[in-house]
Amino acid sequence: MPAELASFGTGTALELSAIVVRLLIAMACGAAVGIEREWRSHAAGLRTHVLVCLSAALVAILTIEIAHHDAFNRAEVRLDPIRLIEAVTAGVAFLAAGMIVFNKGEVKGLTTGAGLWFAGSIGLACGLGFWQIGLIATGFALAALWLLRVIENRFSLRPGQERD
Repeated sequence: MPAELASFGTGTALELSAIVVRLLIAMACGAAVGIEREWRSHAAGLRTHVLVCLSAALVAILTIEIAHHDAFNRAEVRLDPIRLIEAVTAGVAFLAAGMIVFNKGEVKGLTTGAGLWFAGSIGLACGLGFWQIGLIATGFALAALWLLRVIENRFSLRPGQERD
């Protein structure tokens, strides 16, 4: 193989199959939360949550790969992988904040914004290899979104109604 082609790609510390599985699990978890938001007809739905979760997983995987890359294992290079996680958190928080709107005395988009932030966290967990935590957290989030909606609808009053 010519030297140009040999240096074109970079080997990974993680097995490629592990990377693929981590990304697929992140996509599935992001999709689960996104479907719930889509079902409720919110602006950030399935595609948005999948992309946020997948991108966070990708950054997490890249964090692992960078930590193992020869170019960064020199004394003059100071490596802090946590900075990438902070960058994902800040970036997703920026997106989530954009979903929150105050209109006519009502706050809208707060749960959707929180869902985006949550999708970023799930993606980081899956990307770093903690997919079990990502799956469990996704289950908890879906339970909170669905069950709390049922409870709210059951016990809350609509304007103009009185409690029995």
